[in-house]
Amino acid sequence: MLGATGTIGRATAWALVQSGHEVVCFVRPRPSGSRPSRSRTGARDDALTQLKGIALRFGDVTDAASLARDGFRGEHFDVLVSCLASRTGAPKDAWAIDYGAHATALAAATSAGVSQVVLLSAICVQKPLLAFQQAKLAFERILIDSGLTYSIIRPTAFFKSLSGQVERVKKGKPFLVFGNGTLTACKPISDDDLGRYIAGCLDDESRHNRILPIGGPGEAITPKEQGEHLFALLQREPQFKRVPVALLDVIVAVLSALGRVAPKLAEKAELARIGRYYATESMLVLNPETGLYDAAATPSTGSETLFDFYAHLIGGDARVDLGEHAVF
Repeated sequence: MLGATGTIGRATAWALVQSGHEVVCFVRPRPSGSRPSRSRTGARDDALTQLKGIALRFGDVTDAASLARDGFRGEHFDVLVSCLASRTGAPKDAWAIDYGAHATALAAATSAGVSQVVLLSAICVQKPLLAFQQAKLAFERILIDSGLTYSIIRPTAFFKSLSGQVERVKKGKPFLVFGNGTLTACKPISDDDLGRYIAGCLDDESRHNRILPIGGPGEAITPKEQGEHLFALLQREPQFKRVPVALLDVIVAVLSALGRVAPKLAEKAELARIGRYYATESMLVLNPETGLYDAAATPSTGSETLFDFYAHLIGGDARVDLGEHAVF
């Protein structure tokens, strides 16, 4: 398994163990001299090693020699499961990880006897305007053409992606929305529900050789509805601050112009484009004939809703490591 130290990866690893599979996770080495309990990577490693049936192997997923030597070790494997993704979505990172590392891993896995691949992708690749979407699609095509049994899972929004404003609202600040707060909608899915769905792809033949869009339970929700429910949980009157999409357009234009002479700003321009994309595009199934997003056509799974998760966050029963996934 690749990408096991992320929140979705850990949930998937746990679900695989619960389903009776023997799991080997290939992860990045800890920084030299670091103590496992004091580093975030180490803490994630420790969480995985507590699961009976999981073995950790350390190496570089972008290096074919390391994958063969440190990962597969000349042993036979049945399935490759990947929850691996680039951290930022910036072009260099995306092509190195979302495409390059996966292509390298696929070649190594094939040599190790793997006959099935389960890949975590993203629903936004339906409308590929960004580098990371194009990189993901490029590998999806390689996987589909490989002749191996595949399941490509394209989930909608994650809880952690939509939790960046919980703390600011708790502090009395308004909930930020782009436009009027109804430009987009999604069916958020929890890590555990998604992990169980990914694990189920190994044995459920109805999910084989298919691209699988998937969302969480319930109706699609808009950012405005997210804010309204959050204020209701806090027993406060809703307070919103609208951010015009035109502001994002200006930021993208300025950074793009400056990026022609400063490479670091070119990367920031791509990150701004990513922000604009998520501010204006729904994370739902896209109807190719109409060009419209279709909530009814977006499958659902699981039991935990985003608002259940908000309640746990507010009550202190859950926490979230936003990382690069926060919208605000």
